[in-house]
Amino acid sequence: MVAPEFFNPEGIVKKHGDLLPHWQQGEVMQFITFRLGDALPKEKVQLWLAQRKVWLTHHPRPWNAATEAEYHKEFTWRLERWLDRGAGSCLLRESAARSILADVLMKFQGERYEHQAWVIMPNHVHLLCVPRVPLEKLIQAWKSKSASRIGKGHIWQRNYRDTLIRDADHFANAVRYIRNNPTKAKLPEDTFTLWQSPRAQRV
Repeated sequence: MVAPEFFNPEGIVKKHGDLLPHWQQGEVMQFITFRLGDALPKEKVQLWLAQRKVWLTHHPRPWNAATEAEYHKEFTWRLERWLDRGAGSCLLRESAARSILADVLMKFQGERYEHQAWVIMPNHVHLLCVPRVPLEKLIQAWKSKSASRIGKGHIWQRNYRDTLIRDADHFANAVRYIRNNPTKAKLPEDTFTLWQSPRAQRV
């Protein structure tokens, strides 16, 4: 039996979004990435989207573990490498901006969502959480509230990436990825903010 916090391939999935279709299944845990609007060159993103569209026509969801691993190798990790190079304004390198975003992320912790871990990088954010309301509404709220309080206009990319967590091993890998991302990107300690729940700290 699949634990209710993990993805059930036989369960009902709600889909939304256009450029990057998003999946939500009740209160199943999600690994989410969103970024600043200038974090990636537009030309690279357009090429990535075009290649991804072709790949998806040959690999319809739901995926088995091997297909999902292939997808991440071809698309997710390529995008992550681009982000970790620190392109764009890197507005979130500033501690004041990170502090504002952290306050926004934690405002309804335990009510509208249950964070397990997150890291604010200079130009993007990784989150591992259980959403208790529609995911698109959470992302919209986090982006709009933080942008308004930071006060530098429309700073966020419109879309975001999300992955349903399959099992305990997938959860542990996501925690480790979030925890190790600043080290992998060779960031000084004063340029990122990491938060982990007691459960994540035990991983």
